[in-house]
Amino acid sequence: MILTENLNVLWASVLFETLYRLGLRTVVLSPGSRSGPLAIAAAAHRHLEALPILDERSAAFFALGLVQQQGRPVALVCTSGTAAANFYPAILEASLSHLPLIVLTADRPPELRFCQAGQAIDQVHLYGRAVRHYRELSLPELPLLPYLRQTLCYSWQTALWPDPGPVHLNIPLRDPLDLRLEANFQGTLPEHFFDHVQPFVYPRTVTPLPWPTWQQIQRGVIIAGPSHTVNPVAEAAAIDRLSRFLQWPVLADALSSARGLPHSIAHYDLLLRDALLRERLRPEAVIQLGPLPTSKPLREWLSACDPLIWCLEPTGDNNNPLHGRCQTLAIAPQDVDCPPDPLPANPYLKDWQEQDERLREQLKQLFETIDWFCEAKLIYHLPEWLPTQTAIFVASSMPVRDVESVWRAGNRPHRFYFNRGANGIDGTLSSALGVAHRGQPTLLITGDLACLHDTNGWLITPQFQGCLTVLLINNQGGGIFEHLPIRQFDPPFEAFFATPQQVDFRYLAAAYGVPYHCLQDWADIEAQLRQTPWPKIRLLEFRSDRHRNAQWRQQVLADLRG
Repeated sequence: MILTENLNVLWASVLFETLYRLGLRTVVLSPGSRSGPLAIAAAAHRHLEALPILDERSAAFFALGLVQQQGRPVALVCTSGTAAANFYPAILEASLSHLPLIVLTADRPPELRFCQAGQAIDQVHLYGRAVRHYRELSLPELPLLPYLRQTLCYSWQTALWPDPGPVHLNIPLRDPLDLRLEANFQGTLPEHFFDHVQPFVYPRTVTPLPWPTWQQIQRGVIIAGPSHTVNPVAEAAAIDRLSRFLQWPVLADALSSARGLPHSIAHYDLLLRDALLRERLRPEAVIQLGPLPTSKPLREWLSACDPLIWCLEPTGDNNNPLHGRCQTLAIAPQDVDCPPDPLPANPYLKDWQEQDERLREQLKQLFETIDWFCEAKLIYHLPEWLPTQTAIFVASSMPVRDVESVWRAGNRPHRFYFNRGANGIDGTLSSALGVAHRGQPTLLITGDLACLHDTNGWLITPQFQGCLTVLLINNQGGGIFEHLPIRQFDPPFEAFFATPQQVDFRYLAAAYGVPYHCLQDWADIEAQLRQTPWPKIRLLEFRSDRHRNAQWRQQVLADLRG
């Protein structure tokens, strides 16, 4: 439906109808006056879901969660001034994670800038090089509606291809900013104005691959990093075909779709802490899919071995932080056409598999003896206790590292989501809510500081439709810092790095109307997670000792290496 009460709402109405025809389905808006016509048009569109969210930073990260779940761009709208600045952390994450986001910032018209008019900042190129494309739209004019339509089509395409990411359209608007009728205004569109507006069709490119060289390599590994793929099943199948043909092991980040494949090595992070195994398993070459995994031992091993690396990255991104001997091939795993017949069995692959099986059995026996609230044991048992098809959002810092070390590969399909582009804790709760909104029941695994950093995310719950369980690992501070050299220096360690907090999450949850439960023992944890159906939203608190858990990781997990 095209609104025609005045020029501004017509302009905004054409904007959202164009984006809808391109493929947009969800608009996330924060309140404000200057963005009034945009809010009116989005709310009036019959086929768009318009979601009002108070806090701009939460709104932006919620939109990122939606992009990950839907696999399509989401529009993000705010008013003029510092509201737009609050989008910046999520835009950085979207840029580094290659997530398409359509950022629409309302702005004062030129005559009200740089004159203390109020709620006005310099929004021109506000996000700098973090966006794939920037345009300041002209002020609304009827003859310029075709220009608006074409600018939106190009911006949508740029958000998707060749390098997916955020685009920013700055939209200056004069009064009226509401539904007041303009005298003698005749806003009509040609009959076929939108007929040619269609979803973007990706061009298929063919990248030659060095198959003869790969087939001659006996000690090769495939390293699969965290992936935001729209179709994880197809990606996993493609990686499986590649590993079966080459007979190479797959070292797959827990956040990759490849964890659990027949040739996948789940516990490489622990195996590569052993100096003898690092040398014994030294590779000649690596095929790297996407960014490197989180694992520090893996990165140290690669740096020491300095193998030949072929990095398959469809965006052409530089995923070589170790600055090794790397060639980037602009291709996705799904586009790799493997030869039909696999190569002969590889002793190098068998060695990896035997070591992985040995460590798997050690972990099983180890965790059976632990009765205290060990954070790694919690992560170890989650694949067994979670209902099938649960989506999992993993916060940065210690949760993602424990998942990398001890998450068991199994036949229960769990899709992982994450904000690992910038590796920050910003917007963790909001992004998890976005992932779960009208999607699969979702578990958020988060530490206490990441959860507290985004408490305004709880304000999204009235608009939220879905099931989200927040599994809060509360160890009163930043557990990641316990594993860094600064731990030896206190002061200033505890106050300035661990930053302990004493928040009673029972009352915090109550303030937002969120059901809360403090987990009592391992049987209680299992019962809470196995129950179905899950409620709309809840907070489960797992209280642990930060110092004891850090000491256990450093001492006990080290003994598993041999």
